[in-house]
Amino acid sequence: MSREAVDYASRLFQQGKQVTGKKPLTLITDGLKAYHLAYKREFYSLKGPRTAHVTWQDEGVDNRKMEAFNGTVRSREKVMRSLKREDSPILDGYQIFHNHVRPHMALGGKTPAELAGIQVKGENKWLTLIQNASRRQKN
Repeated sequence: MSREAVDYASRLFQQGKQVTGKKPLTLITDGLKAYHLAYKREFYSLKGPRTAHVTWQDEGVDNRKMEAFNGTVRSREKVMRSLKREDSPILDGYQIFHNHVRPHMALGGKTPAELAGIQVKGENKWLTLIQNASRRQKN
């Protein structure tokens, strides 16, 4: 296992902690060993509450959904030059679309946000989200 891969995974987990302001109760990853080593570095502790690390292999489930999502992002990346920049808003926008706008068949036609109890009201969810975001920035 390369040190670079573990360092990259650690930075990813650090960024997640920074964005959320807390450690996760559960970390779900695929079986990449770098994730396990980075989990030990960033989240493991003897005192509680402990972050549990679950790998897809532990649950007997494959990661086809995540790989399909990665394929979607890669296909967009090929035709969108702005994804080459680190400060590109494209991936943030796609994440918002995926979680708040796009209904999922596996969730009974709901978005992940709706399933979590977050409602985006209005005929055009994109417009509602943009209006709410612009109002929030003004305050």
